Amino acid sequence: MQFYGVDVSSRLLLGTAQYPSPAVLSEAIVESRCDVVTVSLRRETSDGTGAGFWDLLREAGKRILPNTAGCHSVAEAVTTAQMAREIFETNWIKLEVIGHADTLAPDVFALVEAARVLSAEGFQVFPYTTDDLIVGEKLLDAGCEVLMPWGAPIGSGQGLRNPDALRAMRAHFPNVPLIVDAGIGRPSDAVQAMELGMDAVLLNTAVAKSGDPVLMARAMALALDAGRAGLVADPMDRRDMAVPSTPTLGMAELG
Repeated sequence: MQFYGVDVSSRLLLGTAQYPSPAVLSEAIVESRCDVVTVSLRRETSDGTGAGFWDLLREAGKRILPNTAGCHSVAEAVTTAQMAREIFETNWIKLEVIGHADTLAPDVFALVEAARVLSAEGFQVFPYTTDDLIVGEKLLDAGCEVLMPWGAPIGSGQGLRNPDALRAMRAHFPNVPLIVDAGIGRPSDAVQAMELGMDAVLLNTAVAKSGDPVLMARAMALALDAGRAGLVADPMDRRDMAVPSTPTLGMAELG
């Protein structure tokens, strides 16, 4: 699996917000077996702990995917991305342009515009978007090589609210890496995403706010492995009727 030409072995991208302590975050990163961690520039610079957090990420040895969380306009998102590139020394950026305060749904019009601007500046954009095919086409036209459709609103833990739409995205964009971003609440949700043919899952709250983040990180890693293996194994089709697993031919006939 590759994102912008970079080999990535783990299908789990892990967020770094809301953990009870830096030590728990470090353990969760290890147990998740992730290759990529996301970090909000705003959160890490607003409370004065940014330097220490950056040291923690360096020690983890994972690839950093900065994000523009909390941005509500093109200008805001572009400026945040430019700052993130300078601080984290990467062209990768998870692009969020929020359009609705309650659902945290992306403003897809501003998202496409911001993606176009950032792509022109050499950024490799991971856009947090809806599961709309037309929006996906526009983002690819704007220079994106990855799409990150939501499963449900950020932090809601509702799972995949519209699996049919995600299935349609997979069929419509067969060669584009698709990462389900937002809404995953349980390992079973991650399994479902993999069985639908998604390439990866990005999650944060489901691990960070669980009763045991380290154990949940391990559970999510195992769920992704199971879901991917199930997809590759070509599962049986659903049937309307029961089909006996024991052959009836050759059974004894009792008079």
